[in-house]
Amino acid sequence: MIEKEAEKAILWIKEYVQKTKAKGIVVGNSGGKDSATVLAMSTKAIGKEKVVAVSMPCYSNANDFEDAKLVADTFGVQLLQVDLSGCYEQMEKEIETELNKIEINALSKEATINIKPRLRMTTLYGIAQTLGYLVIGTGNLCEAMVGYTTKWGDSASDFNPIRNFTVEEVLAIGRYLGVPEKILQKAPNDGLGGQTDEEKMGITYHQIAEMIETGHTKDAWAEQQILRRFYGSKHKREPVPVYEFVRKNFFKKL
Repeated sequence: MIEKEAEKAILWIKEYVQKTKAKGIVVGNSGGKDSATVLAMSTKAIGKEKVVAVSMPCYSNANDFEDAKLVADTFGVQLLQVDLSGCYEQMEKEIETELNKIEINALSKEATINIKPRLRMTTLYGIAQTLGYLVIGTGNLCEAMVGYTTKWGDSASDFNPIRNFTVEEVLAIGRYLGVPEKILQKAPNDGLGGQTDEEKMGITYHQIAEMIETGHTKDAWAEQQILRRFYGSKHKREPVPVYEFVRKNFFKKL
């Protein structure tokens, strides 16, 4: 079942790239299961020579780059490495200098964490626009439903083939396509806070998947946390609100 759906998603990638007349695909390669699976799907869809993987360390664990290299080598794609550490440090310094003028000593912890994925997405789009490529998304359904994503960071992309697959389904697709088992068994980690995803959230991806599929999970506390996160992150899944008023607009007729 999942193999059949994976093949449909791969065909969808191919058709979308053709429809947009893009020359190829840029993948943010973190060395994790999601990006590895998307990279595998992309190479099967349009060929490895039209896929570029980008590793973007930002005071990151050195093992993450080794894992990213393993993924790129496994599927034969070009791997670029853009170290964002200096850029991040300078940006934080410049922002905090200005915040001091309004008596704020430093950026909040969450703000500093979220700058990193936003810098990464800026990097991906800079490369993609230069090459005439598309930025492909690597976020899964479980993350999206609880808002475990950075708005305008890893949530941004031109298109996303795994957005409707749970973590367990992504793992199954990864195995089907030959993603190294080391990558698939690696504990999900965004590389931003020193903890695994599940440690940071206090809930498991399996519990989120249960909620997606049945509306309930066995742990009542976890169910409450998932619902709280779902409602609290609604803004991340919807278009930006726009003030509307009655006016002429020729383009609305097209």
